[in-house]
Amino acid sequence: STIIGTDIVAKSPPDGYTIIIASNNHAINSALFAKLPYDPVKDLAAVGQLAILPFILVVHPSLPIKSVKDLIALARANPGKLAYASTGNGSPPHVAGELLKQSAKIDLVHVPYKGSAAALTDVVAGQVPVMFANSLSSIQFVRSGRLRAVAVGTQKRISIAPELPTVIESGVAGFDVSLWAGVLTTAGTPGEVVARLNREMLSALALPEVNEKLIAEGAEVTPSSPAEFGALIKAEIDRLGRIARAAKMRID
Repeated sequence: STIIGTDIVAKSPPDGYTIIIASNNHAINSALFAKLPYDPVKDLAAVGQLAILPFILVVHPSLPIKSVKDLIALARANPGKLAYASTGNGSPPHVAGELLKQSAKIDLVHVPYKGSAAALTDVVAGQVPVMFANSLSSIQFVRSGRLRAVAVGTQKRISIAPELPTVIESGVAGFDVSLWAGVLTTAGTPGEVVARLNREMLSALALPEVNEKLIAEGAEVTPSSPAEFGALIKAEIDRLGRIARAAKMRID
């Protein structure tokens, strides 16, 4: 859950030479674990956000589901019988499934896997019929007809599949779950060092070959300032924590 690496950065000299690419785990770990060896806000300094990797809500074609409304209706007609896969307890796909359950007031069964490949393999095989899967790994199965795409979990439509509506557009207000990534360094690092790291990061993201590679990987580039990324982390700790506690998610 990225705790070991984050702890190394938190305890490193505050000189900007030790950094970590953090994701949603950084924000949700305080809700999943009884105690962390660091404070996710006080012990780390935000450098900037890099990108988000969107999730696509996919279903096995055998299901009579072509929209989020169809999924909600089927779940309400069969409470506790429709299952969704995730890449593990506390993972972003797990959070997405639980947020859909909470927002739509439906009863879905969570089936956690050890990683994306195993989960997606079983969804394609029809063993578990529903999943919020990352866009890059799932789009090939959608385009081949082995999975049906229903919606995307981001606030806006995505570049890799602009024809797909968002879950929000589909009637579930406030739904927003994606895998975000950004750079952190050690708290106490001088402001001018953090600013230099941010400038270099933004310069790299602006390079056409970097930008095109990220988009080809299914990512949406989301460069930000240190302050903006720091504010996002604080907001996500609160939001994801509320979802995790409501779903009684725990790892220890």
